[in-house]
Amino acid sequence: MAKRILVTGGAGFIGSHLCDRLLRGGNDVLCVDNFLTGSQANVEHLLDSRHFEIMEHDVTSPLRVEVDQIYNLACPASPVHYQADPVRTTKTSVMGAINMLDLARRLDVPILQASTSEVYGDPEVHPQPESYLGNVNTIGPRACYDEGKRCAEALFFDYHRQHQLQIKVIRIFNTYGPNMHPDDGRVVSNFIVQALRGEDITIYGDGSQTRSFCYVDDLVKAMVAMMDTDGSVTGPINIGNPDEITVNQLAELVIEMTNSNSRLVHKALPVDDPRQRRPDITQARQVLGWEPSVQLRAGLARTVRYFDALLQVNGANLAQDNLPEQGPFTVETGF
Repeated sequence: MAKRILVTGGAGFIGSHLCDRLLRGGNDVLCVDNFLTGSQANVEHLLDSRHFEIMEHDVTSPLRVEVDQIYNLACPASPVHYQADPVRTTKTSVMGAINMLDLARRLDVPILQASTSEVYGDPEVHPQPESYLGNVNTIGPRACYDEGKRCAEALFFDYHRQHQLQIKVIRIFNTYGPNMHPDDGRVVSNFIVQALRGEDITIYGDGSQTRSFCYVDDLVKAMVAMMDTDGSVTGPINIGNPDEITVNQLAELVIEMTNSNSRLVHKALPVDDPRQRRPDITQARQVLGWEPSVQLRAGLARTVRYFDALLQVNGANLAQDNLPEQGPFTVETGF
């Protein structure tokens, strides 16, 4: 049966893909975004559908709508964006969670929180299982996002225990694909844009740090599968690709796939940048019957085509001097 589904942060990178999938599933979708980092262009192809509605709203203010499910993705997810206004970032994670939880409680509907692998900090356990409590810096430049997401998780489970609210919490690891913002400082988008422009590819640190990249379509499948579980399943559950690659290897692969003459240039590593990031997805396999299916080379090919087309249309607006002087940040939910 068709549902009316609220997606906060629905015009962002991952939110836009989620809206698209939910619509294709026969649902009515209400996309809510304040367009601080999201873009209407990401959902422009959905605007003609009578089953899709877009609303400009900031989740730090209460929202009164009638829906059957809530996906809470609202929050800047790349360090260059969330560090630009760290107080606002924390407010979005914490106050946004409270407002959406209150809405879910009033309506008595399930709510899914898009949490993050950043709750593990710079992990000392590898790969990271959900039971790992993390190695985090509560006062560092990334804390506005990391601690905001950790507090949001605490709120979700307190609402579950205190009000018997049906919650779903997933921890999203590095994700990439079309609709990523070209100047958000994330390693995949930075490398591809730099390679397509034939400019130096900037690697922060010696490039030996590792990441595990999940294509956005795989992630969205997991999100829907998590929402469709029964009320006994709360999470948190890791969602990501366990195949690990160094930042240097990723840069070389991007150069090969773009047929670029770009050189690799190394700079200092940013504060608190994780040395390793790889999910243990045992629970996702067992509880959701899910694991990623899109191989890195195939996903990168689709992402390169997206950025190539974007550069051809808006090349003047994607000049290298507009790219942030930031490190190989973890690619989160693109909210």
